[in-house]
Amino acid sequence: MLKKLTALCVLAAFALPVSTVLAETSTAAASAAQNAEPPASAASATTAVTPPAPVIPPAPPVPPAPPAPAPPPKRCDFAITLQSDEIFEHKKSLQLPILNGKGKERIDNEVMGKLANCTKVDLIVVSGHTDLIGSHAQTQKLSEKNADVVVAYLGSKGLNASMDTMGMGKTQQIKSCDDKLPKAKLTECLAPNRRIVIEGRGLAK
Repeated sequence: MLKKLTALCVLAAFALPVSTVLAETSTAAASAAQNAEPPASAASATTAVTPPAPVIPPAPPVPPAPPAPAPPPKRCDFAITLQSDEIFEHKKSLQLPILNGKGKERIDNEVMGKLANCTKVDLIVVSGHTDLIGSHAQTQKLSEKNADVVVAYLGSKGLNASMDTMGMGKTQQIKSCDDKLPKAKLTECLAPNRRIVIEGRGLAK
């Protein structure tokens, strides 16, 4: 019995220093862990990362202004009215009316003068008109003959352009008169309806 007690006391004496050493070792390790620098990964995790500045593309070049549209070509269009009583001689013996001197002069000055301002003549239209006196067939035929005579004279002046004639007869009256007037007075009153209209279309110089 005495031997067992002695052995326990000896073991106890050796065990106490060992536990004390272990406790001191644990305390030192904890202190070292607190004083140690955090690992690199932890430090980088807590550091704010600045994103790169956005790349702004350059502004697209300003396209050049479109060229100004070309101005429309100048025209030399015209319309001239000649009174048939002034420019024609109508005789029953003549198959066709003829242009008198005044008629030729007016065409030379007024029509050919206008055409001289054209670089290109696209079309000439000559329309004949009569008054209301006479039948439709008579007035239609007379208006056609008058227009044909004017076109023939224009062609004799060397006009190189497309020319059309139109016989309008009594379909386009520009003045009305009292049909109860004496024939001479009625004929005089209706004179503006007896006319030749010459229209030209082309490009100006």
